[in-house]
Amino acid sequence: MNLGRKTMKQLSVISFAALLGLAMASASAKLPVPVLDDAAKAKAAEAAAKTAHGGKVANFQLCKSMDRTAAAYFAKAKMDGKTVKPADAPACADPGPFVYTAAPAPAPAATAAAPPVKK
Repeated sequence: MNLGRKTMKQLSVISFAALLGLAMASASAKLPVPVLDDAAKAKAAEAAAKTAHGGKVANFQLCKSMDRTAAAYFAKAKMDGKTVKPADAPACADPGPFVYTAAPAPAPAATAAAPPVKK
């Protein structure tokens, strides 16, 4: 059977992609499940809280810049003799500085007494 160069190239690319996919699947299957101790969990929780606060700060900065842009637009429109009615927009909420308070550790669960074993 005589296959053209283009067909052979396509077959080699497809087989390479399949082998690469199998190699990646087998490599990811061998990774152990990460075990986090309490200190690592607390550090991860603090990092998540810090990231969330960073998002709030970014939203506040965006809100303030939009307010400045709108004020400049309304001032220019007023100078041009146009009457523009501003839309009602909520005030920008300042998130304040980042403060992290760790959640209290959960109390150990009480175990129920085992029933007596009958002989």
